[in-house]
Amino acid sequence: MKNLKITLGLFAVAVSLTACTDEKKLQAEKDVAMYANYVDSVSGIEMDEAATEWDAIQKDHDRLKMNAENSLTGVEESANLKESVDNTTVRYEEYKVKVVSEKEKADMENAKMNIRKALLGDGYDGSDMSFAWVNKDNILSVYDNFVTTVEKNKDSYSREDWDEIKLIYEALDTRKNTVEKEGLSSEDNRKIAALKIKFAPMYTVNRIGAKSEENEEAKK
Repeated sequence: MKNLKITLGLFAVAVSLTACTDEKKLQAEKDVAMYANYVDSVSGIEMDEAATEWDAIQKDHDRLKMNAENSLTGVEESANLKESVDNTTVRYEEYKVKVVSEKEKADMENAKMNIRKALLGDGYDGSDMSFAWVNKDNILSVYDNFVTTVEKNKDSYSREDWDEIKLIYEALDTRKNTVEKEGLSSEDNRKIAALKIKFAPMYTVNRIGAKSEENEEAKK
């Protein structure tokens, strides 16, 4: 009877260990499947939407991948599951390259738009560089806002910012040529000329400085 009790006890332990092992494997399979399903799901999101929500996507990815990898610890015969995790990670990294590239382009466009709005003032309607909204009555205030804003922020602009500033400045000058023919007053024209004289050396000196700083950073 004593031997029977010992045998039954060992059998119960073995069943318990087997059940525990099976449970861990089932949980691992579940976590690996959740990770794969998540990557498949986000891969179907439009690039522009994914770029906007990228931080949240990356955070959820990292959490699900960690869960999948951790759940494989101590699971026997988990080679197939590990391969599934690795393959999912490869798919995600390929997808990530595309989204990050899209995000960088979107960030650049947003930065350009923010600079334009700051430089051109409240009247800027987000239209193209023809600046049809600039006329003989508001062009002086636009130039004044432009030069004042540049002077205020000149130490914080990057080389790319200065290139965008130059592009906007030249487009505004092109519009001025048209506005002059539409009745721009001599007084406003003189004030604009003074603002242009103020802007020119400010642009030259600070753009060179920004480029030098970037070169120094690149060397580091």
